[in-house]
Amino acid sequence: MISDTHGQYFWFRSEASQAGDGELSKSHYAERGFLPEHDPLTAFPQDSPYAVLDEIGRDLPSLLQDQGFRNYARELAIPAWKEPVTAETLPRLRLYYVRVGFLASAYVNQVGMEPARILPRNIAVPLARACVLLRRPPILSYDGYALYNWKRFGKDRPIRLGNIDTIQNFVHMYDEHWFILVHVEIEAIAADILAAIASVKRKFALDPDADIGSELWRIEDAVRRQVEVLKRIPEKMDARLYYKTFRPYIRFFDTVTYEGVDREPIRFRGETGAQSSIMPTLVAFLKIPHQRSALTDHLADMRNYMPVEHRRLIEEVEAMPSVRHLRYKEPFNAILEGIASFRRVHYGWAQEYINRRTDDPRGTGGTPYMEWLQQMLTETEAYRL
Repeated sequence: MISDTHGQYFWFRSEASQAGDGELSKSHYAERGFLPEHDPLTAFPQDSPYAVLDEIGRDLPSLLQDQGFRNYARELAIPAWKEPVTAETLPRLRLYYVRVGFLASAYVNQVGMEPARILPRNIAVPLARACVLLRRPPILSYDGYALYNWKRFGKDRPIRLGNIDTIQNFVHMYDEHWFILVHVEIEAIAADILAAIASVKRKFALDPDADIGSELWRIEDAVRRQVEVLKRIPEKMDARLYYKTFRPYIRFFDTVTYEGVDREPIRFRGETGAQSSIMPTLVAFLKIPHQRSALTDHLADMRNYMPVEHRRLIEEVEAMPSVRHLRYKEPFNAILEGIASFRRVHYGWAQEYINRRTDDPRGTGGTPYMEWLQQMLTETEAYRL
């Protein structure tokens, strides 16, 4: 529940899609995938009341080395967000969400301390009000951890490993940078997927029997490139360090009370790749059936943690006609194999980086991740023509 300025409470829920001409018609998806239309803001102007958040953000990895961090954090004066949400202010609001969202997760899940059960008012209220404006739950999610958390060294060079870095981190180790940046490049490659899906929609609007083979092969090529990027995880991320150093900070919130927001403890999903919009879009496009289960309910809930425009795009793709036809057997099956390969690599990294190091079957989103990853892989493979 989130309180408004009058102290009234309401549950956060995603609203029904009102896509207008459609999200797919917007050109930036074909250029940037699900990344922001313009590179994220890396810092507030020096004369901005929010500039103090940049300093807190830069200091956060060092502050978290001190067991007294929570005492320090409770005394911070976090400026309230006071601007309307416009195209001009949205990049600032996203950076505000990144800074305060990181601070909240750092407070609740500080490594070496028991998880906090109360998020203090000075952090809880600013985070909750910013997230109401973004129409999302008040916790750091995949969008704040990855989609809005990168910058380019060379502005005229691609959004690619070697040319990108993070804006905010929990720890000083480059392993966390690398973990985030691998996902950023994967998101950038998704531009080719969205461009191809948009082309399919335009062709079908003109002729339901149009040849879409070239678009399907373009999607297959993009998914294959994403798999190759995902395989690079071990290059600069040590499995021995990941589980104990920065993974705890993106863990779910379990019965945490937000002071000044709600009197009752609430639970939110932690940051997880399941909050990325890429795979849900591909599942919607190919119409891959997943048997109704706790997994599918979880995946439906994950949409609430995505940017609202991404939810609309997925709904738009779900409404498109099926492309599963013997005419396209070869490219259709090749895309499925690409998705299955992505899931196999993901499953392998989950086994290596997490499952070998704990008896807890829950992932950062609070779910039995190994069982569910296997279910998604099995059902994807079974859908081949």
